[in-house]
Amino acid sequence: MNDSDTVERDWTAFSESLPDGKSKLALAVEGIYCPACMTRIEKGLMDLDGVSNARVNLSSHRLAVTWDPEETNPDILLQRLNSLGYGAHPFDPGRVKSDEQRENQRLLRALAVAGFASMNVMLLSVSVWSGNVSDITDETRDFFHWLSAFITLPAAAYAGQPFFRSAWRVLRKGHVNMDVPISIGVILALFLSVLQTIQSEKHAYFESALMLLFFLLVGRWLDHMMRLKTRSFAENLTALKAETAMKLFADGALREVPLSKIESGDKVLVRPGERVSVDGTVLSGSSQIDQSLVTGETKLVDVAEGDAVYAGTLNGEHALTISVTAAAKGTLLDEVNRLIDDAMEARSGYRQLADRAAELYAPIVHTASALTFVAWWLYGIGWQPSLVIAISVLIITCPCALGLAIPAVQVVASGSLFRNQVLLNRSDALERISDIDMVVFDKTGTLTRPIAGIVNGEDYDPESLNLAIALAKASSHPLSAALAGMDRRISPMSGVTEEKGKGLSAEWKGETLRLGSPLFCGAEKEAETVRVAHPMASLLAFAREGQAPMVFALEQQLRTDAKEVIAQLKASGKSLLILSGDQPRAVETIATELGIEHFEAGISPTDKIARIEAEKAKGHKVMMVGDGLNDAPALAAANVSLSPVTAAHVSQAASDALFLGEKLAPVLHALDIGKKARRIMEQNLWLATLYNIVAVPIAIAGYVTPLIAALAMSGSSLVVTLNALRARAKSDPWFTDNVAFDEALNDQAPGADRP
Repeated sequence: MNDSDTVERDWTAFSESLPDGKSKLALAVEGIYCPACMTRIEKGLMDLDGVSNARVNLSSHRLAVTWDPEETNPDILLQRLNSLGYGAHPFDPGRVKSDEQRENQRLLRALAVAGFASMNVMLLSVSVWSGNVSDITDETRDFFHWLSAFITLPAAAYAGQPFFRSAWRVLRKGHVNMDVPISIGVILALFLSVLQTIQSEKHAYFESALMLLFFLLVGRWLDHMMRLKTRSFAENLTALKAETAMKLFADGALREVPLSKIESGDKVLVRPGERVSVDGTVLSGSSQIDQSLVTGETKLVDVAEGDAVYAGTLNGEHALTISVTAAAKGTLLDEVNRLIDDAMEARSGYRQLADRAAELYAPIVHTASALTFVAWWLYGIGWQPSLVIAISVLIITCPCALGLAIPAVQVVASGSLFRNQVLLNRSDALERISDIDMVVFDKTGTLTRPIAGIVNGEDYDPESLNLAIALAKASSHPLSAALAGMDRRISPMSGVTEEKGKGLSAEWKGETLRLGSPLFCGAEKEAETVRVAHPMASLLAFAREGQAPMVFALEQQLRTDAKEVIAQLKASGKSLLILSGDQPRAVETIATELGIEHFEAGISPTDKIARIEAEKAKGHKVMMVGDGLNDAPALAAANVSLSPVTAAHVSQAASDALFLGEKLAPVLHALDIGKKARRIMEQNLWLATLYNIVAVPIAIAGYVTPLIAALAMSGSSLVVTLNALRARAKSDPWFTDNVAFDEALNDQAPGADRP
C-alpha cells in the first residue's frame, strides 16, 4: 500500500506560492518506469482546470506541477494521480535516495532468484532436449517438465513482481504502461509451458520464461543504475544544503534549529569548518569561504563584515556571525537547483517528438502483436507457435530506447554544464546552441570584469594602501567599492565622515585621512600625471598628513582568460562582434587587445537589436553574451543568449543560459556541450528508430524467440543511455559518484592541503 494511501496530509502546506499568484508543488511519484508513464501523468494533470504546467523528471521521478489556486487545489491533483494509477508523496531528495536504494535491493533479489532458478531449470531442460533425440521415456520427460514447473512458477511469481505490480497498478485504473505487455508476455509463456506439460508435449518453455525474466531484470537494473549515475550530480548538489542552523537568540543563547524556523533578519553562527546553511551578510568576524561547489570558483574568497555569503559554501578557519536574508527557501542553492531541475525536465522539440512516439506505443504494439498471432495462426502453424511469436513481438517493441533518447542526454548535458559553471534557463537552449556560428559580446561586465580594478596600486606603499582600503569600505560609491575589493580581510574604518560629491574623511592616530576626488584631496598635480599614463581610467585620490597624496587609476580589466577564449572562438571559425554603449576609444582599446576586428561603440539597446537582426538576416545564427540585467532586449533578439552573472543576480537574469564566475571559459563549454548534445540527441533518435525498424519485422517474421527479444529490448535501452553519457565536456569524468563527491568535500575541508 502506498504511503499516500495511508497518511492524511495537508498538501497545501507543501506547496509554494509563486510571485504571479500561482502555486507550485513538487512530488515524488511512485510507479514511473517508462516515458509513456510520464506522458500520461503530464497529460492527465494538464487536462484539469487551472493547471498551467506539469513536468516529470524520469531520472528522479520528480513531478513539478503549477496551478491557479482559485481554480483547483492539491487534493484534486492527488486524486487525479491516483486515478491514473500512481501514488505520490512530498518530494524529499533524501527519501528519494533511500527509496531508490530499496528498489535496487528488490531488483537484485529478484534477479538472483530468476538467475538461480533458470540455471536449475536449464539443467533439467538440457536433459529433456538430449533425451528427445535419444531414448527418454514419456514419463521421465513429463517428470522433468513438472519438476521445472514447480521451480519456475514460484520463482517467476517472485522475480516478476517489479513488472506484475506495475502492470496491475495501472490496469486496475484502466490504463497501460510498458510493463503490461512484458507481464502479458511472461504470463503467456508460463501458461503455454504448463499447458504443454499437461498435454505431455515434447517441448515446454519454462527455461525461456525464467531466462526472459532474468534478462528483463538485468535490463531494468542496469537502466536503474544508469539513471542513478546520470542524476548523481544533482543529488550531490542537494547534499550541500544543510537542514539546521545555529541561531543566536536575543538573550545571547545559541541553539541548533531547523532552517524552517529561521527567518530573514535572524542571526546565525557558522563555526570553523561548517557549511553555511543560509544566504546572508556577515555581521562580525572574518574568514575564508570555499564556494567552489556552488559557483565553480576554486579560489578561497576572503569575507568580512558586510560581505555576502551563500548557502552551500564551506567556512574556513574562523567563526562568522551572519544576518540571514534567505534560509529554508529562496537561497542561491535553491535557485541553482531550480535551474538544473528545469533543464532536466525541459521539453525541447526533440523530446516532444520522442514523447509523442512513446505515447503511441501501447495501442500500436498490442495491435501488432495480436495481428501477428492471427496471421500466423491462419497461416497454419498452430496456435501455440503463433503465440510464441506474438510474445516476442510484445517484448521486442518496448519504447524505452525512444523514450530515453532525449531525457538521458539532457540530464547528462545539464550536469556537465553546471560542472563548467553554466546554468540552463530555457528548455531548447541545448538544441539552439549547436547551430551558433557568430558570437556577439557586450563589453562592460562581459569581456571585462563587472567591477573596475586598480591598475597602478603597486606604485604606493602597503600601509597607505591598506588605510585607503579601510576608508573606502565606509562608502558605497562604485570607485570606493572597487578599491575596497582589493582586500576583503581589512575591516572598515570607524568615525568616517562623508561629504556628498567630494569624498570621505576620518581621524586615524592623530592623522587626518581623506579619500575622494583629486580636488578634495589636494592631488590635482598628481592626478594630471596619472591621467597621462592612464587616459581611460577613473581617478580616486587618497591624502594623508605629512605624505604626498596618492592617486589610484581604476579601469575596466579584461577577464583573466578573455584573450585565450577569443582566440579559441576564432580558431573554431566563429564570427566575433562587440556591441557596446561605451565610449568608442574604450571599446576600440578592448577590441584591439583581444584581436576582434568588428565592433560598434556608443550604440543604444535599439541599435544593438537592429545589428543582431541584420546579422540574422544574413543567415548567421547569433549568440549574444551580455549582462543579463541591462542587455535584455539584445539578449532576446539573438538566437541564443548567455549572461555572466554574480551569485546575487542568478534569479534576476532572463537569458537562455547563465554562467557564474570570473572567467569567460563557460562560453566555450556551452558551445562545445551544446553541439555535442544536439549530435547525440539525433544519434539516439536514429538508434531507437532503426532498432524498431529492424527488430520488429524480424520478430513478426518469427525469427526471434522471447529470450532474444528480452536481450534486444534491454540492449537498445542501454545503448542510448551509454551514448548519452558522451554528452559531457571533455574534461569531465565519465561518472560523478557519491564517493568521489565525498572525497572532494574532504579535500576542501579547512586545513586540507591545497596546491
